[in-house]
Amino acid sequence: MSAIKYPGLKIFLLPVLLLIFFSCHDKESKTGHQNPNEIISISYSDIGGHLGSYRIVKVTEDSIHAEQGVTKKKIHKEWKSSISPQTWKRLISTINVKTLDRIKSSPSQQSVDGFDETFQIRTPKKYHAYVNAFADTAHYEQLKKLKDQIQALLPTEYN
Repeated sequence: MSAIKYPGLKIFLLPVLLLIFFSCHDKESKTGHQNPNEIISISYSDIGGHLGSYRIVKVTEDSIHAEQGVTKKKIHKEWKSSISPQTWKRLISTINVKTLDRIKSSPSQQSVDGFDETFQIRTPKKYHAYVNAFADTAHYEQLKKLKDQIQALLPTEYN
C-alpha cells in the first residue's frame, strides 16, 4: 500500500524525484577535475622587509599573473601572460602531491624585518600552504625546484 493516496500526485512526484536524483553530481565532475591529486593552481610569494616589499605569482593551467611592489614607496606593477599546456605540465612535474603533507612550515620572519616565502598549491581535494618551508631541508627540494621553474617563466624585472 502506497503512502500517497492520490494517483495524480504519484505520477507528478516520480519524475521530480528522478530529476533530483540524476541532477546531483559530484563537485569534481562539475569542475572538470577528476583526479584528486591534480594540481589546479600554484601561488608563490615573497613578502616583508622594512619597506613592505612584495612579489606574488599565481599560476594556473593556462595563465601566469605576477605582482610586485614596495608598499612604503607606493610602487606597484603587474604582469600577465598565458602559458602553454606543455609549460604547465613541466611546471607541475616538479611536484609530488602525495608527499606535500610531509613539508613543514616555519615561523614568520616578517616581525623582524624579514621576508616570508609562501607557497600555496591547490588540488580538487586539498589546499596546501607553506610559509618559510626552506627551513625543512629534508622536504623543501620539490618546492625549490617549483620556485626555480616559476622564476624562469617571469620577465627579468620580476626576478
